[in-house]
Amino acid sequence: MTMGERRFYDCGVSEKLLYTAFLLLMGVGYLMALVYLYTSFEGYDGEPGVSIEDIVYNYYGNRSGTRLEAAIRGPMAGYIQLDDRHVIVEWLKSGALENDYSTVIRPILEKTCLNCHTPASGLNIPDLSSYEGIKKVAEVDTGESLHTLMKLSHIHLFGVGLVALGIGLVFRLAATATWFKATLMVLPFAVIFVDILAWFLTKWDPFYAYTVVTAGGLLGLAWAGQMLISLYQLWFLRAPKEEKNSAS
Repeated sequence: MTMGERRFYDCGVSEKLLYTAFLLLMGVGYLMALVYLYTSFEGYDGEPGVSIEDIVYNYYGNRSGTRLEAAIRGPMAGYIQLDDRHVIVEWLKSGALENDYSTVIRPILEKTCLNCHTPASGLNIPDLSSYEGIKKVAEVDTGESLHTLMKLSHIHLFGVGLVALGIGLVFRLAATATWFKATLMVLPFAVIFVDILAWFLTKWDPFYAYTVVTAGGLLGLAWAGQMLISLYQLWFLRAPKEEKNSAS
């Protein structure tokens, strides 16, 4: 540590409060993001909790099934009764014939799905009120489209990158070994890039779903380390005696 380098104990109360408020807000935001990810990915494989298969189904898709089947077995399973779900799946596997849509499938959809899945709702979701609309999601499920991945990736690269910058700017005042500080500060930027790259790679090969999970875990550890060290040193770290003596 070089002489004259600022540390958290050099900050005034107002600056400490500013940093504390920012870190706490980012921490809550990250926890909310985890909850959102859990509810978004949970159930794609038909089992409770989030698994590697859920990640694969989201990016690679369920190449043995359709988008509609993946939805009613996964995130939409709670909106449709089990018996009705089996009827729809059997219809899909038998070729999703138009004649059966009007007589068998649409009455099931009218009970729950068509409250939202119609053009009249104004929502940007698949239209299940007509055979032409449902046919688009009755095709083989190949996961998120490249267009959607491009949209999500640029939002995450800008947004998460700025969060990493803000947390890193606060953490730079921590009194730790230089190599350790540099690692924690740079790691979030590296794993964000790897995580988003793995989205596209998983769409090509399901194996890379493990990379998505690993990168996400490393991001959480790096941010948790920066936040906890910063919050502790902000309020409990005291200046070394030699620095106090030199300042007096």
